[in-house]
Amino acid sequence: MTLKLMRALALWSGCLALMVISVLPLSLVDQAFAVVGALILVTGAWLLAGRRTSRLGDSLRLEAFRTLPGSEYRLPVVLICGEGASALIAVDADADADAAEQTLVRNTASGCYVWVPSIERLPEVTTALLAVRPQWRGQLSVMFVINPAQHADSAVLAGQLRALTHQLSVIRKRAQTLPLWVVSYQHTSPRPHGVRGTGFSREEGSSATEAVWFSWENGGPFARVRNNGTCVSVEDWQRQDATVLTDRIQLAVQMNTHAAWLVQYVAPHFTRIGRHRAPSPVAYAICQVARLPDPIPGSVWQHWIQGKTALVPTRLTRDTGGVLPAPDPLLELVPRHTGNTAARRATVIGIWLTVFSAVVALSSSARQNTLLIRQVGDDLRRYASINETDREDQQAVARREAALTVLHDDARRLDDYYRYGEPRSLGFGLYRAEQLRIRVWHAIGRYRPPTEMAQASAPVRLDTLSLFNIGSAELKAESTQVLINALVGIKARPGWLIVVTGHTDATGSAEQNLRLSRDRAASVRDWMQRMGGIPGSCFAVQGYGASQPIASNDTEQGRRANRRVDIRLVPEEGACGSFSAGAGPATPVAFRGTR
Repeated sequence: MTLKLMRALALWSGCLALMVISVLPLSLVDQAFAVVGALILVTGAWLLAGRRTSRLGDSLRLEAFRTLPGSEYRLPVVLICGEGASALIAVDADADADAAEQTLVRNTASGCYVWVPSIERLPEVTTALLAVRPQWRGQLSVMFVINPAQHADSAVLAGQLRALTHQLSVIRKRAQTLPLWVVSYQHTSPRPHGVRGTGFSREEGSSATEAVWFSWENGGPFARVRNNGTCVSVEDWQRQDATVLTDRIQLAVQMNTHAAWLVQYVAPHFTRIGRHRAPSPVAYAICQVARLPDPIPGSVWQHWIQGKTALVPTRLTRDTGGVLPAPDPLLELVPRHTGNTAARRATVIGIWLTVFSAVVALSSSARQNTLLIRQVGDDLRRYASINETDREDQQAVARREAALTVLHDDARRLDDYYRYGEPRSLGFGLYRAEQLRIRVWHAIGRYRPPTEMAQASAPVRLDTLSLFNIGSAELKAESTQVLINALVGIKARPGWLIVVTGHTDATGSAEQNLRLSRDRAASVRDWMQRMGGIPGSCFAVQGYGASQPIASNDTEQGRRANRRVDIRLVPEEGACGSFSAGAGPATPVAFRGTR
């Protein structure tokens, strides 16, 4: 993945993080810390992407960069490794150690070959190549070169094959599966000129059109012969030219012997099922050459031939001046995708990041909407339960007022959401509190404030000596002014009862005093009713005699105080019902009938 794509993903991740932070129900302080943390992570990812690209670029030497094709290159790119791989690139065996560690490239008309100095560096070179040429992700493959004449120990060879399978599994864990193919070069005796494709080429580029390749493709049991753009079976290849039929039969026998060695020592490593299982090779290929670079006396090949035939093989011809034929005819077998896989991979990662952020945001929004509905619903139920209690209960009235205040807060909040839109934490099409807003306002509209508990007014106290003669219940003629002055504050209104109560001193019998007190109260009532035109339902007359003294009856002053008429207003449901409430302000009783 290119540096631009990695940094674009970092920026996109930061934008998604800010979006999620704005949706989550966090306080301002928590949001500030979260935003700072997201910015730090994005900045760190930005810097790490640059350092990673620089580090990967340094893993390839400048010489390799000069010879690599451009990013628009669309032919196969093959990473070659193995003991004999350097002979395809013409690396000088006498070069110093630093030069031998360089990544060198060979370009042909059919593809590009990149030499990997050691199997252990295969993941490193792959990652570095994709860092500088991310467009090549669908063009890469791995070619393992194995020449039995260059291996002295079969155990060492097995270790190399296990290392190859391990490194391929490492690459696969990095989301990159590379096709594998195995190539082997077999030494043959020089052939007549009629048998083409068996000579060791010293000139790069000419060998590809002369070499004959025997290949077993996609696990097939029969070999195919590829040469000069043709692909035929071994039998058809042998019959193509009758003049060299014997030589081609001999080459086919040698090829079969070499293939048997590959089946015994190489193929089992790619069919094992285990932790580091490698992909099955796309093809096994054998190319017969007249000379091999650096053959080893007593190699595993010589021991294997000697064990099979009891013959001592001839000394192999050594040549260090040319390059081995490149397997260009086999490149068409390598599957490749020429699309911009780096951009596609970045797009897929961005989509998954978006999906994850959307899931988090939607989950948070659904949760917050559920909590909002639950909270407002609980407030409505609490208010309804309190509203059904006894209206005379002062504690219930206080609780109902508190619940109503909460409903007003809910209504204001829901109204703001209705007018200006719900917040992001409740959005994404999940807001469902509009119906609750209507229910809240209906509940508030049905509220009726409790009736204030009316308190009885202070009684108006009249001295009976000013109103009546001794022992009489008839009003004096001069009592009118006293009544008018005393009763100027008395007002008749619906729901209030005018209670007139008469009292006497303790002189005389109790029965006579009781009757006298009642009669005097009735006289005052009659005067008030006559003067004010007040219905009789607005009055109540009581007589208590001497049972409720306010002073001692042993003195004249006390007895005078006890002889009295009390007038007071007492709240009484249904009292004075026939009195018109719409006639304007109540008129004092004393002034009704005088206008």
